[in-house]
Amino acid sequence: MTDTVKPIAEGYEGVIPYLVIRGASEAIDFYKTVFAAEEVQRLAAPDGSIGHAELRLAGRPLMLADEVPDLDIKAPPTIGGSGTGLMVYCPDADAVFQAAIAAGAVAFKPICQQFYGERSGTFDDPFGHRWTVCSRTENYSHAEVKERFDELYGDD
Repeated sequence: MTDTVKPIAEGYEGVIPYLVIRGASEAIDFYKTVFAAEEVQRLAAPDGSIGHAELRLAGRPLMLADEVPDLDIKAPPTIGGSGTGLMVYCPDADAVFQAAIAAGAVAFKPICQQFYGERSGTFDDPFGHRWTVCSRTENYSHAEVKERFDELYGDD
């Protein structure tokens, strides 16, 4: 008897970030320290480079690997930065933000209260990826956020 194979594995629905990193082993340690990420899998080559790794961060998969410039797989520092940001909701954004800075991240936008009812801040990790961490501080609807936005920035 054979088992039916699901085309999408349980817990892997939706978009999954896959980061290309210069220093993937160090990045795994950073994400474990800052986000309490769980390491699920690490496929390391004999030279120690990471061909593929998977973490669980905030209950969702995050995949990553070391860059391989010869194959045109390049990390943000190699290409002059990243055009993509990552956002993580967490119970205490202030604590996560401070842990990131203590672990070597650089603040891009200090953590503060936002008009849309969240505390958030943005940092660049030591590997060139930009992260925003946030915690909701009040319940709101999309209409309420739009109203607040229009009050702040004008509704033309």
